[in-house]
Amino acid sequence: MKVLIVGSGGREHAIATSVARSPKVEKIYCAPGNAGIGQIAECVPIGAMEFEKLAAFAKEKEIDFTIVGMDDPLVGGLVDVLEAEGIKVFGPRKNAAILEGSKAFSKDLMKKYHIPTAAYENFDSAEEALAYLQTAKFPIVLKADGLALGKGVLICNTLEEAKDGVASIMLDKKFGSAGNRMVIEEFMTGREVSVLSFVDGKTIRIMTSAQDHKRAQDGDQGLNTGGMGTFSPSPFYTKEVDEFCHKYIYQATVDAMAAEGRPFKGIIFFGLMLTPDGPKVLEYNARFGDPEAQVVLPRMKNDIIEVMEACVEGTLDQVELEFEDNAAVCVVLASDGYPVSYEKGFVIKGLEKFEQAEGYYCFHAGTKQTEQGIVTNGGRVLGVTAKGKDLKEARANAYAATEWVEFENKYMRHDIGKAIDEA
Repeated sequence: MKVLIVGSGGREHAIATSVARSPKVEKIYCAPGNAGIGQIAECVPIGAMEFEKLAAFAKEKEIDFTIVGMDDPLVGGLVDVLEAEGIKVFGPRKNAAILEGSKAFSKDLMKKYHIPTAAYENFDSAEEALAYLQTAKFPIVLKADGLALGKGVLICNTLEEAKDGVASIMLDKKFGSAGNRMVIEEFMTGREVSVLSFVDGKTIRIMTSAQDHKRAQDGDQGLNTGGMGTFSPSPFYTKEVDEFCHKYIYQATVDAMAAEGRPFKGIIFFGLMLTPDGPKVLEYNARFGDPEAQVVLPRMKNDIIEVMEACVEGTLDQVELEFEDNAAVCVVLASDGYPVSYEKGFVIKGLEKFEQAEGYYCFHAGTKQTEQGIVTNGGRVLGVTAKGKDLKEARANAYAATEWVEFENKYMRHDIGKAIDEA
């Protein structure tokens, strides 16, 4: 079969790597892709938000199956556009992708269906938000309602910080139209865990757990980013946590979306906080996490195409997910200055070392193929992933592999997975 993947980051490279392992697949296209994806797929210069062009391309090339990796096209309704043209596509429709597209919607959904989450209020004006903050308990969390590349969340320790945060989100529009509405919620404490799942509208199958590192600098300091590294599985995601989440969160979310007339087919990413009062939902995403996909997918034994087809066809109840009994750690190599400002265009050396190294992966995020070779082309450049028999070995392997790659301005955190030592 011929497969089209929509997106250009490390997540899409991880998806393409899994798709390439499927015996059902003979040809992979990626729009727009990147230099790493270009080594296993044919990249086509169509942007992820160019819906009509994507539909025309899929029809022209007689694509059998399309996978939408990114949040923007999902929330914008690409799946609806492709389905209307008779194209088989994996991902939620627009009315279901709102689960990620609007934090206010997802918080209201959780309240209505008694899914555990932090207490909150939604605001449409800065004046109302500022008035509410006068009597709020601190620290407190401010969230831009819409998509903000994983950066639209501010943790404020004082009233002054919170006032600045409201101005930044709702008045200065730091995150664009994502800040037209805002959620203010209680600050939760505990361990964060990411859990990805496949969903077919009624059945949910949970993947292995992971944990992301959002802050730019060691010790969880600095600005929020799209993610600086991750590990899988999380030692904090215990059997008891899993049982609680299955009972009160996972199936409840799928059933809630169906009850709302928004049946969800695709990936639901559950961002969980393991609080002293039990697991609670921090956020939902409507697609694979990035970089979570880079540690979860290399450990999945199933044929990803078979699982995704089952989601589209509503037969996921016939599938059992299987994962390797090992661990994986991903360290993101970024451009120094990310997420604020950074230079691009530096030649990357050492990538060939990954070709012969079993259990090691180098997923491209911000790269471009040029006459000089592969160069940096973004803030997050590469995701260096390694497996190991356990998390400590995987962490050691991943950090050793980061030394194989060189480019000017290379930056990374040195404490990805350090929480492993505390488990």
